[in-house]
Amino acid sequence: MKIIVDAFGGDNAPAEILKGCVNSLSEHSDLEIIVTGPEERIKASAEENEIDISGLKIVTCEEVITMEDHATDVVKKKKNSSMAVGLKMLADGQADAFLSAGNSGALITGTTLIVKRIKGVKRPAFSPILPKAQGMFMLIDGGANAECKPDMLRQFAIMGSVYLEKVMKVKNPRVGLANVGIEEHKGDPLRLETFAMLKQTPVNFIGNVEGRDIPLDGCDVLVTDGFNGNLILKTYEGVAIALMDRVKDIFKKSTKNKIAAAMVMNDLRALKTTLDTDVYGGAPILGAAKPVFKVHGNATAKTMKYAVKLTMNYVNTNVIREIESEIAKLN
Repeated sequence: MKIIVDAFGGDNAPAEILKGCVNSLSEHSDLEIIVTGPEERIKASAEENEIDISGLKIVTCEEVITMEDHATDVVKKKKNSSMAVGLKMLADGQADAFLSAGNSGALITGTTLIVKRIKGVKRPAFSPILPKAQGMFMLIDGGANAECKPDMLRQFAIMGSVYLEKVMKVKNPRVGLANVGIEEHKGDPLRLETFAMLKQTPVNFIGNVEGRDIPLDGCDVLVTDGFNGNLILKTYEGVAIALMDRVKDIFKKSTKNKIAAAMVMNDLRALKTTLDTDVYGGAPILGAAKPVFKVHGNATAKTMKYAVKLTMNYVNTNVIREIESEIAKLN
């Protein structure tokens, strides 16, 4: 399998991105990774951080997309950026998938205009996997489409269900609609019309899911518009960080607490793993005609390794063909 990685996407690029790619190669003998970006800067970072990148292929380009760039710069002002070049290579069939931890807006724009959408899909969506009380769930849309129509949310439900069943191995995933109450009559016009549509959609729709039930195994696929989805995502991540910081403060408070911490250290590590979004790597951009994966912006080598693994599963399970088939039936 051949995967393209934007070496200059994310807060810790390129060093952590390169480390993650090298670690992935050591675990998958059938994997080839191409990194895009200014070659001299890639090699300088590798030398400075003692990373052996001899197993990586470099496709050099002079520009990079920053967080300050406008979303459309990837197809207008910076066509020779590491993100644009990688997406173009994917669109041209030079690899099986593309990963980037860079500018989310630019990645969505580039994916839509360069890689294109699955036939029949109205909008691609960010689809992050997040931890919950029992396992994990998918949030779709996590921020790609601030304004949505009911038929878009219906497609999100289908795409999320297919991905969760094929890639994450969740049998008959439960689909919930994020809302202010569980009753069918609750919510604004978007939620009310979407609810009616989802009742007639071939997914395991279980109804509305309130915010407090999201982390308590409320559903497996949480459907919402990108504006509210991004609020849920950022709040979720912030609460997890605050909770772990508070736990650390409690156990550091006194000698007695430190002793107690030592006695439950394995349980604390398990809790940290449960709340760790790194183990899911990031979010597939569902609806794209070819596999594109948005890696967490603060990606470490560990994050990158998990993202590569998930992307390989994404490719191998033929999710895109399955989504295309289901959307065709719906239309």
